[in-house]
Amino acid sequence: MADSSVNTTIKVLSILLIIGGLAVYIGWGIAYGSWNFFEPKYIPIYGLTVVMVLFGLLGLALTRLRD
Repeated sequence: MADSSVNTTIKVLSILLIIGGLAVYIGWGIAYGSWNFFEPKYIPIYGLTVVMVLFGLLGLALTRLRD
């Protein structure tokens, strides 16, 4: 019983991380017109986006392995 609620919580948080990462990317791109990944002054925000999305995907993968 507890294992199922933990999996559900991890899935929800993982999906929120993915959505949040994409929202940061799109919001920052719209606000600052910074769609170039290789421009040095915008690298930190894209690094944050990549970390958020990868942790979200990792969480979803781990919940699939637990099922």
